Amino acid sequence: MKTLALGAALSLGTLVAHAGVITLNTDASDPAPKAAFEALVKSFEAANPGITVKVNTFDHEGYKTSIRNFLTADAPDVVNWYAGNRMAPFVDAGLFEDVSDVWKAEGLEKTLASAAPSMTQNGKQWGIPYTYYQWGVYYRKDIFDKLGIAEPKNWEQLVAASKKLKENKIAPFAIGTKATWTTGGWFDYMNLRVNGYQFHMDLTAGKVPYTDKRVAAVFDKWDDLVKPGYYMDNHASYQWQEALPAFVKGDAAMYLMGNFAVAPMREAGLKDEQIGFMQFPEITKGLPMAEDAPTDTVHIPAKAKNKADARKFLAYIASAKAQSEMNKTLGQLPVNNQSASPDDKFLKAGFSMLSSAKGLAQFYDRDASAEMAKAGMDGFQEYMLKPERRDAILKRLETVRKRAYK
Repeated sequence: MKTLALGAALSLGTLVAHAGVITLNTDASDPAPKAAFEALVKSFEAANPGITVKVNTFDHEGYKTSIRNFLTADAPDVVNWYAGNRMAPFVDAGLFEDVSDVWKAEGLEKTLASAAPSMTQNGKQWGIPYTYYQWGVYYRKDIFDKLGIAEPKNWEQLVAASKKLKENKIAPFAIGTKATWTTGGWFDYMNLRVNGYQFHMDLTAGKVPYTDKRVAAVFDKWDDLVKPGYYMDNHASYQWQEALPAFVKGDAAMYLMGNFAVAPMREAGLKDEQIGFMQFPEITKGLPMAEDAPTDTVHIPAKAKNKADARKFLAYIASAKAQSEMNKTLGQLPVNNQSASPDDKFLKAGFSMLSSAKGLAQFYDRDASAEMAKAGMDGFQEYMLKPERRDAILKRLETVRKRAYK
């Protein structure tokens, strides 16, 4: 009886020790993310005076290698990570807590609707998305206006616009593929628009062969841009930043890129009225429009000690107010579609587009395994340079897929 009482006392002591304290592990070590989390914690503690948040900040690379260790050993109460296929291994391993109850209680199926598919696995939600940024096609509006080109809404219009630009000795698309990750954005959008969100996620999760006819259909459409030479010359010699001068000078008219490209465009002297932003056009008619939007998330580890207060933290970071404030500091977009629309022209356009998206891919090098991502992006670059090698490239990628996902 004494032993039982002692055990109960120790258990109660442990609960008391953890009640009111949340440990948060994060890789928000850069200035803006660090400031955003510091402000978030301060406002959360003010709204929840009985709870203290202890923050452990790691550098990015150290965090990637240590997260699995601390999830399995001395788990914190909240961790930040990424959505989609980057989240999936931790769910499969039983290391993340099911937080569907938070989604239901807070009505997040509506307010976080665009990110719901990338946070859902086995019909349950496993974390909260709090920031993302858009990808899309930035274009020289002044050049389009001069040549009488309307903003393309579908693939046929995009190809026709590219043809007219080329005829006027302007490269339709700027791109630098020396670092091959830029090709991943192109493959993502081609596949999302030809085959849709679920197929793209299945492919990047290793569930579909690269020799599948649906993958071939992606390259059939991509041929419409690659074979006529609608990308700038010698793109394999340039980093993405080194391709920007062609866009700034008007030697190239479009650039598929993330919103982080806007600041250097402005710094190079382009005025906002010279730059347009458009959603990547429709290819398969009627297919729901999913987008590339790398999404940062927070999760409760399955072995967390203070899950009750951790749930309060997740509910708080899911709110429109908290996400609005965080993203002002981050210079990115709130996932909550009830958040205040940003003032910046391009962020405003991205907020509208992503809030109504039917699914969010995380980018090829996040959604695919590391080995597959490298081989895939190298292969996409080779295809863009030598499209006649397409079949051999896809066979090679299929060999890598079988090895990487066995």
